[in-house]
Amino acid sequence: MELKKEIVPTSWSELQEVLFTDSYNHKINRIRSPYIYRGLSNFDYQLKTSLIRLKGPVKELEFHLLRNFKKYSFRPDINNKLDWEWLALAQHHGLPTRLLDWTYSPYVALHFATAEIEKYNHDGVIWALNYENLKNYLPEQLQNKLNQIGSNSFTIEMLHELYQDLRELSNEKSDFVVAFEPPSLDDRIVNQYGIFTFMSHSSSILDSWLMDKPELYFRIRIPADMKWEIRDKLDQVNINERVLFPGMDGLSKWLTRHYSPTDPKKQKNISLETNHQ
Repeated sequence: MELKKEIVPTSWSELQEVLFTDSYNHKINRIRSPYIYRGLSNFDYQLKTSLIRLKGPVKELEFHLLRNFKKYSFRPDINNKLDWEWLALAQHHGLPTRLLDWTYSPYVALHFATAEIEKYNHDGVIWALNYENLKNYLPEQLQNKLNQIGSNSFTIEMLHELYQDLRELSNEKSDFVVAFEPPSLDDRIVNQYGIFTFMSHSSSILDSWLMDKPELYFRIRIPADMKWEIRDKLDQVNINERVLFPGMDGLSKWLTRHYSPTDPKKQKNISLETNHQ
C-alpha cells in the first residue's frame, strides 16, 4: 500500500502556497496551522527513528542506551530528571531514541530538506503532520489529559503523570502517536521551533501507521532542480545553520555550504577531498 497526498510545486511562488496549506483557523480567524513539519533531503527516506535505524533488537537497545546515557552523563545539574526529560536530552545530543524531530515552522523544515548539498541530485520532501488531529487516535486517558488543559501536545510533566517510564508506555496494546513538546534545553531547540513525536511501541514506523489515515498528513515533494534556488532564498531570509545551530559548529556548516560550488562535478571533488582528510 502506497502513501498518497503528495504535492509537487513547480516554482518558488507555488511552494509558498503549499507550505501553508490548510493553515487558516476559522475558529479564531487567524493563521494557526494544525500541522508540524519534518524536512528530509531524499524523498525516499522513511519516517524511521534513529533507534530503528540501528537495526538491532529495538526494545532492548532503547533500555540499555538510555540507562547508560544516564549513568555516564551524570552531573549534579542534570541528575534526578524524569525519564521523559532524559529522553529529550538524549535525542538532543544525538543518542538513538524513539523520538522524531519536527518543527512548527515550514521554513525550518525546508532548510532540512535542502541543507545537504551532496543530496541535490535527489528530490527532497517535507512531511506535514496534523498534530491537532493526532489526539483523536490516542487512548482515552491521554485524550482526557490534553482536553483538561486545552492542548494538542504533551509536556514532560503531563507524560510523567500517565507513564512513569518508557517500559510502562510500551505495555500499551494499541499503536498510537504522541506529540511531545520538549523543554527549551538550549537556543537550538528554541530557534528550530522544535517538537517531537514518538510512537507507543519503539519498533513502529510512522509511515506505516499513517497509511490508512490520509486526514493526518500531506507530503511536499521538493524537486531536485529547485533546491539551489530554495537554498539561496532561505539564506537570504536568514534560515540557515548559523541561526538554527547557534555557535561555531553551525557557523562553520553555514559557511562551508554557502561557499560551495553549484557545479555537481566540483562539489563531488570537494566531498571526496574532505572524506580523505
